[in-house]
Amino acid sequence: MSLKTRFLLFAAVLFVMASLSASWVFLRIAAGTIEQWGLRVAEIQVRYDSARILQPLEREITLARQMADSNVLKRWAREPSNPQLEQHALDEMESFRRNFRDRSYFVALRDSGAYYHNNASEEFNGRELRYHLKPDKPADAWFYRLVDEGRDFHININPDEELGVTKLWIDVLMRDGDRIVGVVGTGMGLDEFLNDIVDINQPGVTTLFVDHTGAIQLHRDPALIDYASIVKPEGQKKTVSLLLDNAGDRQRLQAMMTALSGESGEHSRVLTDFVMVDGKRHLAGIAYLPGIDWYEITLLDLDVLMPVSSFGLVVLVFILTFLIALLLMHLMLRRLILDPMAKLEMSMLKVRDGNLAPQQLPTGKGEIGRLIQHFGAMAEGINNHTRELEDKVRERTVALHKLARLDPLTDLVNRRGMTELLSTEVERIRRHGTAFGVIWLDVDNFKQLNDSCGHMAGDQALTDIADALRASIRPYDQAARWGGDEFLVVLSPCDGDTLETIGGRIRARIESGAGQSGVELTVSVGGYLAQPADTVEQILQRADEALYAAKAEGRNNLHITSSAAGQGPYRAAGPENSEPD
Repeated sequence: MSLKTRFLLFAAVLFVMASLSASWVFLRIAAGTIEQWGLRVAEIQVRYDSARILQPLEREITLARQMADSNVLKRWAREPSNPQLEQHALDEMESFRRNFRDRSYFVALRDSGAYYHNNASEEFNGRELRYHLKPDKPADAWFYRLVDEGRDFHININPDEELGVTKLWIDVLMRDGDRIVGVVGTGMGLDEFLNDIVDINQPGVTTLFVDHTGAIQLHRDPALIDYASIVKPEGQKKTVSLLLDNAGDRQRLQAMMTALSGESGEHSRVLTDFVMVDGKRHLAGIAYLPGIDWYEITLLDLDVLMPVSSFGLVVLVFILTFLIALLLMHLMLRRLILDPMAKLEMSMLKVRDGNLAPQQLPTGKGEIGRLIQHFGAMAEGINNHTRELEDKVRERTVALHKLARLDPLTDLVNRRGMTELLSTEVERIRRHGTAFGVIWLDVDNFKQLNDSCGHMAGDQALTDIADALRASIRPYDQAARWGGDEFLVVLSPCDGDTLETIGGRIRARIESGAGQSGVELTVSVGGYLAQPADTVEQILQRADEALYAAKAEGRNNLHITSSAAGQGPYRAAGPENSEPD
């Protein structure tokens, strides 16, 4: 046998052995890289989907809570047969209906079982009393279960047989003191939620939401949704366990839910683990959403998102390159193949270990150069995709933060934001022994303006007043829409003369200019100079008492108080563009 033949035979054996070994190592590294990438993508996807569902729901829950706190509805619940109170209550319900996203509401009274409802098309104007709930009727069991459980609010998917609709319902208990007098809330279109939030139409990604019992509340397949979960016994619910192939996976998923159940806040953990779904290995990511008492679960099929087979071309290029290199001299083999591959492997190991920063890749020619380019493009693609998901989550977080603290009509700080500012100011003056001023103003005859000119004119008037406030206060002062037609201004630093000067300036500016609403506006203004010993509640009460005194003195007036004695109790503001009694 000639030396050439023996060399070729040796080269062939070496080629086969080296190719098999290199392919195995390469595929292991690729699989590990994909797995590490999948863990990070799962966490980002879970946070992104959680932000997408919380944005619309948190606003609706807040409005439903305000509706449940309405004094108008509570007075009517005490005397449901009083026609005058009933009409006032219907007007209150209608004002909330226009603010809900679905433009619909429901109110169910505990004592009489009366169920009131109107929808976006105002189909039931004049016929808002739709039917009466009955304790012995299975379709009405949800109402009595909510009352018995006593939870302040509940979200579930439930068909209403009487109305003929299936929606995502937001249920809030209405309490009069310690007694539950009814349930109020709104519904949101199920199809809209499934299309916009759940069915993201991304192959390999399945998003679903389950309640604290594991019952499926939202899934892109409506047949898997557990409708009316609250009234079903545990053994009859469609739970997330039905999606998993084996008992071990079900136990691990339940353990993750249990571990997350006590967490709260915007930065709750995301837990991940691999489970079997329909005979395929999926990466499951789960997070708890305390604001709605649900869990968000994302199932990622990594074989679809980034299959290992996609690296086949890279493996083929490597084998061909290695075969050609074996035919060259040892020096060329080392120079063109072994050294670049060692550096490339180091870069791949960094990516596998989670280092997605741009890699310092070696240079090469021919097939090795293309292999390096393929890996660089893959690493860059993973990095870009991860950064895009993080940017989306960050944008959603900023938007939710702004939505929670700004009034959408006037672009002023809302009640929540002002409450936080007041608490901060109280702590500051206690430390420094100084004072700050609080101005509480209310639009005079705002109900007549809404009745005569319409709510659009009323909204424009509120916007004009907001503009006047911004023009009247100092750059470092803060104005807020406290609720309805009431506004609150914090002046810091401030003394008595400054409080009276700015309060008078605000009243005069609003009286002197009609603004874009085209109507003459006046406000009653109450002011109070907060002292270090005051609490937030005392400050608000005394400013409110000053406002009542200004009204008692004939409206379009400014009244400054410096003591706890006042004209009336502290009043809680109502919803957007509400009308005072």
